[in-house]
Amino acid sequence: MDYNFMAVARLPAPDDNVAIATQTLDGGTRIHHNGQEFELSHTILEGHRFAIQSISESSPLLSWGLPFGFATRPIAPGDYVCNRKMIDSLSIRNLPFELPETPNFSDKIEPYQLDEAEFCPGQQVARYTDERCFLGYQRPGDRGVGTRNYIVVMGTTARTSGFARRLAEMCSVGGVCNPDTYPNIDGIVAVTHTEGGESQTPNNIDILLRTLAGFTVHPNIGAILLVDYGTDAVTNEMLQSYMQREGYALDDVVHRFYRLQGSFDTDLANGAGIIDGWLEIVNGVPRTEQSLEYLKIALQCGGSDAFSGVSGNPLAAYVAKEVIRYGGCANLAETDELIGSEAYVLQNVRNLTTARTFLNTIERFKERVAWHGHSAEGNPSGGNNFRGLYNIAIKSIGAAMKRHPDTCLDYVINYSERMEKSGYYFMDSPGNDLESIAGQVASGSNMIFFVTGNGSITNFPFVPTIKIVTTTGRYEMLTKDMDVNAGAYLDGTPMEELGESMLDLTVNVASGERSVGEKAGHSQVSLWRDWKQTGPVDLDPLLSESELKSGEPIPIETADVNPEALQFRALQTEAGCRTDQVGLILPTSLCSGQIAQMIAHRCNQQKIGEKQGISRFVALPHTEGCGVSSGRSEEIYTRTMIGHLTHPTVALGLLLEHGCEKTHNDHVRHEIQNLGISPERYGWASVQLDGGIDAVIEKVQDWFSETLADKPSVPVIDAGLEHLCIAVTSTGAATEEASQSLTQLIYKIVAAGGTVVVPANAAFMTAELSPTLAYGQRVEKVGFHIMETPTDQPTETLTGLGATGVDLALAHIVGAPLQSHVMVPLIQVSTDTATQATYGSDLDSESADVNDLLALIVEVASRQYTPKLHGKGNTDFQLTRGLLGISM
Repeated sequence: MDYNFMAVARLPAPDDNVAIATQTLDGGTRIHHNGQEFELSHTILEGHRFAIQSISESSPLLSWGLPFGFATRPIAPGDYVCNRKMIDSLSIRNLPFELPETPNFSDKIEPYQLDEAEFCPGQQVARYTDERCFLGYQRPGDRGVGTRNYIVVMGTTARTSGFARRLAEMCSVGGVCNPDTYPNIDGIVAVTHTEGGESQTPNNIDILLRTLAGFTVHPNIGAILLVDYGTDAVTNEMLQSYMQREGYALDDVVHRFYRLQGSFDTDLANGAGIIDGWLEIVNGVPRTEQSLEYLKIALQCGGSDAFSGVSGNPLAAYVAKEVIRYGGCANLAETDELIGSEAYVLQNVRNLTTARTFLNTIERFKERVAWHGHSAEGNPSGGNNFRGLYNIAIKSIGAAMKRHPDTCLDYVINYSERMEKSGYYFMDSPGNDLESIAGQVASGSNMIFFVTGNGSITNFPFVPTIKIVTTTGRYEMLTKDMDVNAGAYLDGTPMEELGESMLDLTVNVASGERSVGEKAGHSQVSLWRDWKQTGPVDLDPLLSESELKSGEPIPIETADVNPEALQFRALQTEAGCRTDQVGLILPTSLCSGQIAQMIAHRCNQQKIGEKQGISRFVALPHTEGCGVSSGRSEEIYTRTMIGHLTHPTVALGLLLEHGCEKTHNDHVRHEIQNLGISPERYGWASVQLDGGIDAVIEKVQDWFSETLADKPSVPVIDAGLEHLCIAVTSTGAATEEASQSLTQLIYKIVAAGGTVVVPANAAFMTAELSPTLAYGQRVEKVGFHIMETPTDQPTETLTGLGATGVDLALAHIVGAPLQSHVMVPLIQVSTDTATQATYGSDLDSESADVNDLLALIVEVASRQYTPKLHGKGNTDFQLTRGLLGISM
């Protein structure tokens, strides 16, 4: 094939020496460019680059006129340019063509040096003299103007996530907030997160309190209920004191700090009553005409591709510039995704102090990442690679295009620090999209521009998101999930025309028109997660700590123990006796989590598989799989996910990728093949590649229906304890009697041929026993096991236990009850009188008698009893990052 250059490629800047393919081009294709003709050396995927001129060894490869790598050998016109990471990333994608055997450029980028002697202060674009307005919610004091009016239920720590979600759901679905009665209320939503649930004060405590404070006073919130147990490392009192000390306008917000200190049902009723009392107040605030100076735009990109810096980011930058000219402000973030673009970012900056602060922020981020044994330059995900982003430099250069050349960088702020003046801000944050967005919202952003190349479907619960996709092809694939087609610029529409159209859309959405994400009902929250290292350390012991353990059970003497001849009603499957049979939709990253939940809900509504013995469909949304370091934390993530996929109770499982994450479907497929597991056992779907939310939901439902159609029903038989694998744990200071009972329980189950897994952080364990299982490592041999626990966060512990393959878990509780695992029932018992007095109606037993505990276990294993809080939906699922995981 022969093509003229402009028909199949683009140059971001005239002086670039490599071009971006705008479509997949076969190897051998001839390209005509500037009077020369050359042949492509290999097949070039859409978004990948090829040389348009000779590049000598050691010379820079240029895009947007900036270097993103250096040639390791002479590169000829038409050569596919690739580094080692790109070759490795594409090698697991099962592509139908050959890749180059060796790279032809390296990623080495010299650190940017600011020439202070030559520094010239920038100047912000002039403000328009005329006014432009939107219809917004005016808040009292200095809270600003909201683009939405929500009632929020927020968990102060991760421990109250299940309650917050259940209360918001109860009040929203057929609950107290009828939209016909309360037209000025946009909804009741939960804000939950992963932080603050450990016993020790987290290293991110300042970030956590500042973010929760920023959420609380956000202008899009009409009223907020903040929920805690008061027993965690972070409490409502700490947050309230922080807000008062730091000058947050708490008195100007309709709010209530609420402590869970009774039964789950009672607290739900109390919470619903509080919200019911707020409805008239919140609904009494109407939309009024407000200046665009009250618009604060969060500039984000995710699932980026090679065109993000050509079409999508420049379009967002154009509209942000216009908002600033009307007196508003814009917030650029994702610190590690600006490494390599410093020269562009600092071309127009307010003063030397701001320039220094920006560079210091990048160096601080690099240092923190290095403490954990990583490099911030390792940021681009597998999805980024697949769509043409070779390394952090090329990704960063494109990301920096969210600042229009005419727009001056005015301020550099910390994560979730408030924006108090008009202008253009840079906010410190990780490259993890959702964690970064949370900081921007807490800083006051009341509108989000989200640029995506792959087609990320990210939205936030109480701030509208306008999604901008970079190419027409992706827009047509995902029309129902994207707001703006920036690909029209590549097709010939002038940027100014697109910019003015999107500014109109911004004003309309700010005035109440729902974005496509809001119509889809999809949203997620993730805060900048805690990090475990606070300085340089010897990493070798930490690297070995999370390695797989022997898997050999710990010998315990059971000769004097009378094995129980108890039996449970087991489901007799081809794989063995099981306590349950569920359908699992397993999201491969944080961004497909809520869609997995939506699918599970619909499958349950339609009773798919009911005749075949499927009790329910389950989804396991989480915060990992992208925007986080590789290495040990990724190993922990992968084995925990695969542990749940291969869990004994999973009758049928499907992997749901977002499409642009690090741990995409091909990654998981590759990992399970390495374990000798056939990928044909499972279903596979992609939110992006299968056409968006509606299309992928339909595809997955059809797959489960068709796969289960010919599956026979499962017979029920009597089976002994040798067929059970049970987790046993405890919280708080249990009495000696309770500890002895749990120990006797373990002995009896093991003596009967069963398996028990105890987490290393279980409070009742007095003997120091070495773990036989790493966190999330599958049980392969029956007997008594100890599972490693990198943290004492209860939900993380239960998630790791679930991956080992336990059928159910039993915990002795002192203090607040635990959130159950979503898939694995948790029996909660307590002999502590204070716990019984406060939470007795949520306990499954107030006895620690071994026979009583065994009877409960048999009932749950036989599906004759559902643990109370598990059945009421007080559940959660949260992966640990270990000691070396960090957001990037």
